[in-house]
Formats: sequence, C-alpha cells, structure tokens
Amino acid sequence: MKILHFADLHLGVETYGRIDPATGVSSRLTDFLSALDQVVNYAIENSVDLVLFCGDAYKSREPNQTQQREFAKRINRLSSNGIPLFLLVGNHDMPNAIGKATTTEIFDALAVENVYVSDHPEINHISTPGGAIQVASLPWLRRSALLSKEESKNLGFEQIKDRLQQVLTGIVASHARKVDPTLPSVLVAHVWVSEARIGSERLMTIGQEPVLLLSNVVSPAFDYVALGHIHRSQVLYDNPPVVYSGSLERVDFGEEDDEKGFYVIELDPDRPAGERLVSFTFHQVTGRRFLTLSVTVEDGDTDPTSTVLGAITERQEEVSDAIVRLQINLPAEIEGQIRDNDIRNALKEAYYFTVAKDIRRETRLRLGQLAAEEITPLDALKTYLESRKVPPERVKTLMEYGERLIREQRTGED
Repeated sequence: MKILHFADLHLGVETYGRIDPATGVSSRLTDFLSALDQVVNYAIENSVDLVLFCGDAYKSREPNQTQQREFAKRINRLSSNGIPLFLLVGNHDMPNAIGKATTTEIFDALAVENVYVSDHPEINHISTPGGAIQVASLPWLRRSALLSKEESKNLGFEQIKDRLQQVLTGIVASHARKVDPTLPSVLVAHVWVSEARIGSERLMTIGQEPVLLLSNVVSPAFDYVALGHIHRSQVLYDNPPVVYSGSLERVDFGEEDDEKGFYVIELDPDRPAGERLVSFTFHQVTGRRFLTLSVTVEDGDTDPTSTVLGAITERQEEVSDAIVRLQINLPAEIEGQIRDNDIRNALKEAYYFTVAKDIRRETRLRLGQLAAEEITPLDALKTYLESRKVPPERVKTLMEYGERLIREQRTGED
C-alpha cells in the first residue's frame, strides 16, 4: 500500500509576485499550482493508493473563485484516476464565523467520488486499490468546539491552553483505542507538536495555540502519523514515524533554505501491527528559489557600486529566476555614490527582487532625535528593536516581516 502525505498548500499567497494584467491573477499562484501539479503527477504516475492532505489548502479563509477552481481541477484529476484523497481541515480552511462552510467542504457536499473531507475528529475506513485502511483524524478545532463557555469562563489564558491540550490529547488517545489493530491505520492531524522546528509561521503561532507533547501522538496503534501546520519538513519520531511534510512552496525568506516536498509511505497490510511499515521517503518538489545577497561596503571604497555589482555577478546563476533580497551595508558618507539603476539592471534576470540599504553612521542617534525624512521605515524599526535589546534572531525575524508589510503597503498604493 503506497500513501502520499503532503500539507500546507496555501494557495493565494501573492507576496513577491506580479499581477498578470490580462487575467488579474498573481504570478505566484502559478508557482504554488506548479508544486501541487508535481504532487498530483507523482500520485498518478506511481499508482499511489491514497493521498493524505493535512490541511491549509488556501492562504485565505475565503479564497477567490479562481483559486478554488484551480484547486478543484487537481482534486478532480486524482479522483478521476481512482486515487482516494483525504482532505483534513486546517486553521486556514476554517470559516470566519460559526455556521459558514470550510473551504474544502464543497467536495463533501457534492459527494465527489474518492474524496473524503474531515472537519471533526473521526475514524474513516477507506477502501484503496492496495486494501482497506483506517484514517484517524484531528483537524484544526476552534476553542469553542472544545470548551464550553461554562468550562472556560473563569480560566486564565495559560489555563485555557492547558485545558485545550488535555482535550486534544484525549481525542488522540480515544482514536488509538478505537482503531482495529488488524487493519493498517494512520493518524492525520493539523496541530503543533512539541519539538517541531518552526518556519515562517513562527510569529502567528507562538503563544496563540495549544501544543501537543510528542508523547501524546506517538502510539503503536498507528503505523504512521501524518502532520500538517508547521511549514518545515521534519521527522519527529521514527517508530511509528511522526512526520511533518512541510509546505509545498516557499512563502518568504524564513523558508529560504528549506527543502519543500512530500512524503511517500509504503505499508504492507498483511503484516501485523507494529511491523507494517516498509518505508517512508521524502520527495522534493521544484519550487521558486529564495536568495539573500548580503554585501558590506568598507569605509573608503571609491566605487561602492562596483563592489555590489561584483557580488551579484558571483551569484548570477542563482539570481536568475529567483526571488532575491539584496542587503547592502555601507557607510553613510558614500551612500550617495551608489548607482541604483545599475544595481537594478544587474538584478533584471531575477523573478522578483528587493534592495535594502543598511547605513552605518559614526554616531548612533536615538530614534526620537531623527527627523522623519532622515530615516527609512526599516531603519526606524531596526533602531527601535536594538534600543529594546531584542535578541538578534528575533530582530532578523521582525525585520523580515516589517519588510514584507512595507512592500505590501507600497504595492497597494501603486
């Protein structure tokens, strides 16, 4: 029995893209669909018995019609080729208000053949070309679905998180007790598990949601634990495998060095529980590359532009068709010698690029002493963070998000 596990598609991410004037669609949509096509093609060409999608089909909880149409086309290809597909509901798939449909509920409502949608904890028995299998699910659940108002009204924030963890742990334990040990079984969950190394989602998750202990999801009742929600691909445990497949396409520079792809699991249904796993292998997809170029111009450099251009030339092959972030560190006295047009021309082969200058000044002035026209928004953010003694790694993360917000604002103004 061959199973494919992927997650966190996030169709609708448009940062670092361009709008096609003819269609009004972001060029980044093509990147994300290309990654999904590689998954679908692999499943069909290699006769996969079951595809597990572990949540977050779209970036937005209310995707537009084009995004929904393109996602449905790929779902239809799997369905029409007789490959069962299990769609788990993630946090980005949840509606903004109770009573509204999830983003993937339409497939359930239309009773699309070979497609199973899970928006609540359950155990599904699925017939595949390779035999029967049990899929125990833990989709993203609202706090209101887990705790009544009466239960939580007198609890503090940390107490609510602890209570949510207890409820989620109880759901997993219940699944483990109920699965039939004579049949293969997998646990599919969209959740943050402790010990996971987080990626671009770190700012939106820390302190905002319960975290399950790894020991809570490791159970001999499951032959494999397929996880979604964390964007970095990683194996948390080997027996049984507890695995985040990671997102399919890079979202920002926080994922610059991450490999993107999916896992293929092979089970032997005829073996007894605990011995069914044959292998699980990561398959990398070809996605849009992100590249950071950092150039430091020394004091007294008589031609700082040539210094920067030389650094770009050294990495020219990597620059081509990549999303590039050029960071130039230089003394304030030679800032005016930088020929911006020459630098932009050198980066013209990039898919998308940004240029940021970090100006070194002999005397670091307090932010409150600088006039608005004397400092860029990014410089202001960096000065503020340093004045607050924020740790360097945190500064790097916040600067990345600040850069993205500024760029999105400028794009909206254009």
